[in-house]
Amino acid sequence: MNEHSTDLRETVRRRYAAAAVQVTGGGTACCGPQPVEVDETFGSALYGADERDALPAEAVAASLGCGNPTAVAALRAGERVLDLGSGGGIDVLLSARRVGPTGRAYGLDMTDEMLQLALANAEKAGATNVEFLKGTIEAIPLPANTVDVVISNCVINLSTDKPAVFAETFRVLKPGGRIGVADVVADDALTSAQRAERGDHAGCIAGALSFAEYRQGLAAAGFTDIEIIPTHPVADGMHSAIVRATKPLNTDAPTATAEAPDACCGVSACCAPAETSTGPAPTLTEAKTASGCGCRH
Repeated sequence: MNEHSTDLRETVRRRYAAAAVQVTGGGTACCGPQPVEVDETFGSALYGADERDALPAEAVAASLGCGNPTAVAALRAGERVLDLGSGGGIDVLLSARRVGPTGRAYGLDMTDEMLQLALANAEKAGATNVEFLKGTIEAIPLPANTVDVVISNCVINLSTDKPAVFAETFRVLKPGGRIGVADVVADDALTSAQRAERGDHAGCIAGALSFAEYRQGLAAAGFTDIEIIPTHPVADGMHSAIVRATKPLNTDAPTATAEAPDACCGVSACCAPAETSTGPAPTLTEAKTASGCGCRH
């Protein structure tokens, strides 16, 4: 990763760390946690009132997404779902309710403050079929072919290496698995400079792909049945969009990436701090143990 990309990632991390602290600090006020919503095009207003009311107030307040991916992913009981950039956990908790006790919902985030908030929200919600992992969406800390559905809410546009995100998403999905993503997408006519004029990178605007670029990126990773549908504008020529795609049942694509020097069984991250695994489904730690290498810290 070059210096510019590193700086952008750190800017994003700081922004979301501050958002988590704002929510946590607001929880001591008389009126509950302070929401971090920007405007009506982002945040918890994009969820139904019944969904918001069923979750901890802190999970709702921390929502910064541009859509509701759980409403478009058609989650089914018993499935394993992974949320890229899970933040305060709103989509993980909604997914956990949909897949039920025989399913499992994973949340992946790189920000310690958000992971701590998500774990607290899961405990408040009484969710026992969730697991939060620390890591980046360009190097997903899960084995290949283990997830039925990948969701994400306005996070892929924040990545500085989107081909890696698409490749990793394809890797962890089972054959026949699918993605259901909400993300910001630009009109094909807008140049990168024009996108940057409409908003900054951490604000989910400057780093957005165009419709054609998004489709090409997913296709290059191996996805089929690609569908990108704009839902509402977020800036001039920029849209929140629903993105769906499928990993073919028959694929010759590699099912594992090269193991990093400090990786374990091809996986370079463990569960979030202080987290314990629950439920019968194999977890990240259990997968490592079964392979004979344990979980290295």
